[in-house]
Amino acid sequence: MVSLNIIPRSLVLIGTVSLLAASCKTDKGGQQASKVQSYKVVALERSSATLYSEYPAKLQGAQDIDIRPKIDGYIEKVMVDEGQEVKAGQVLFTINNPQYAQDVNNMQAAISSAEAAVAAAKLQVKKTRPLVEQGIISAYELETAELNLHAREAALAQARAMYNNARTNLGYTRVTSPVNGVVGLLPYRVGSYVNSATAQPLTTVSDISKMYVYFSMNEKQQLAFSEQTEGNTFQAKIQQLPPVELVLSTGEVYPQKGKVETFSGQVNVQTGAFNVRAGFPNPERMLRSGSSATVRIPVHVSNAILIPQSATTELQNKRLAYVVADSNKVKAVPVSVRPVPGGRLFVVDSGLTEKDRLIVEGIGILTEGTVIDPRLISMDSVRTVNKK
Repeated sequence: MVSLNIIPRSLVLIGTVSLLAASCKTDKGGQQASKVQSYKVVALERSSATLYSEYPAKLQGAQDIDIRPKIDGYIEKVMVDEGQEVKAGQVLFTINNPQYAQDVNNMQAAISSAEAAVAAAKLQVKKTRPLVEQGIISAYELETAELNLHAREAALAQARAMYNNARTNLGYTRVTSPVNGVVGLLPYRVGSYVNSATAQPLTTVSDISKMYVYFSMNEKQQLAFSEQTEGNTFQAKIQQLPPVELVLSTGEVYPQKGKVETFSGQVNVQTGAFNVRAGFPNPERMLRSGSSATVRIPVHVSNAILIPQSATTELQNKRLAYVVADSNKVKAVPVSVRPVPGGRLFVVDSGLTEKDRLIVEGIGILTEGTVIDPRLISMDSVRTVNKK
């Protein structure tokens, strides 16, 4: 017979339970260890920055002059093209109206006739005067001759005035530019009938050596400007504003800086906004009337908390930052921020203080309440990384 060693069932069960317990303890410890990971954090501090307030704007030339005919007639010649640069006095159109040339000819003839009449009246006075002096004829005859001379001279002056008026009207058949500028649209072509009451102007000439940039500022923004800008008067406050920038529709910044020049005297009751005008030099004629752009007004902020934009996230229309709370737990904090030009930093208006330790990595992965191992780094190192 073969002898078998039989292990009691109770001992087997105890051993199994012990192994399972040990296994569970090892797994739990491993999971706990894997949850505590290291993340970079920065200690917040205050510094200075320059922000920009941006406003949609429309561009107009310093002078946008409608060119309208002063007489009626048919367009005989169009001497310019759309977009062409012209000088003051340059002919833009000629208008055909033969009546004005005929009036000039008639007035020239009238002047010649009046001059002859004056010459005859002078001769009559010359003949009459010695006869009166000799007593051959009465003084009445001389007075009559002199009055006739005065009447002829007045008729000559009137003829000359009418001639000048006819020449002026004839000059209106040549439509010239009143300023240096750029020609706008040309809605009428050769053969079109035009007059001073025509709905559309013949064209518009824009003096774009300097551009006016118009934008609107609401009441809250206007009050903030008034409170934050030094100066005893509103005009003095405007003078204290720094140069402003213009962002073109392409996203490029216009190389010339401008200056805010005027605020409207009262709020627009329909829009609830103040109209503001800034002036920009335009030596290269890059800017054109009617274009759209964005005005940037710089605002210097001192003693402010700056944080990386990458250290925040948006959730349900809220901007969140993550800080290290008690027991090294992650805490989500709603913040109010303004972007610093360059797209890398925010200025914090509310939500964070210098006492907070801001988490700058793992954003979007970390969840609130997660325990981390915070690894403190300098803010300068974060800015350097963001610049790359």
